[in-house]
Amino acid sequence: MSADDRGEVAERHLRTCRRFGEAVAAASGRWSAPSPCPDWDAGAVVEHVIGFHDVLLLRPMGAKPERPKLDPARRWEITYAALVSLFERPGLFDGPIDVPAIGHNPPTRIEATPLVGLLSQDVLIHTWDLARAVGADDRLDPDWCRHFLSRLPEDPTAQVRSGMFAPPLEPPPGADPRTVLLARMGRDIGWLARPATGPSRG
Repeated sequence: MSADDRGEVAERHLRTCRRFGEAVAAASGRWSAPSPCPDWDAGAVVEHVIGFHDVLLLRPMGAKPERPKLDPARRWEITYAALVSLFERPGLFDGPIDVPAIGHNPPTRIEATPLVGLLSQDVLIHTWDLARAVGADDRLDPDWCRHFLSRLPEDPTAQVRSGMFAPPLEPPPGADPRTVLLARMGRDIGWLARPATGPSRG
């Protein structure tokens, strides 16, 4: 993969992270709102995205930042800044990254380029989760959706077996790329938020 291609992978990830940041900003003060992810409220969605970056990328590369324990929005801002700094590091995409065991997957070594691509997909899906949870703009770039759809395994159950993804749903006929991608990730495009049952956090 050329330097230009690696740069495109990094920039795509930062763009998806900036889009997620828009949803984080819209969620401020509504962290207890239920989300499309079972048992997760809006705050838990943010913490999942932060945590996956920590476990898969920032901590293995010695770039995990210090964050306040509260204030999800500030925690995400610091995470994004750490990613910007990491992607400026020379040679990041030249070798593998040691990834710990997650779900049903044992510890492994993954080349940085596909790993960052998987993180980008995760961020994009959780952008919809968070935005839908708080009634914010949940549109996703159709080109991004097509890009990630084209990189999914042909067998839709392969992701489920990893223990990290919900079973896929059947999209409606003629569905747009966002709906098809979300359905493949087990999301019901018709999901609507219910009133929060507990106090807001952060």
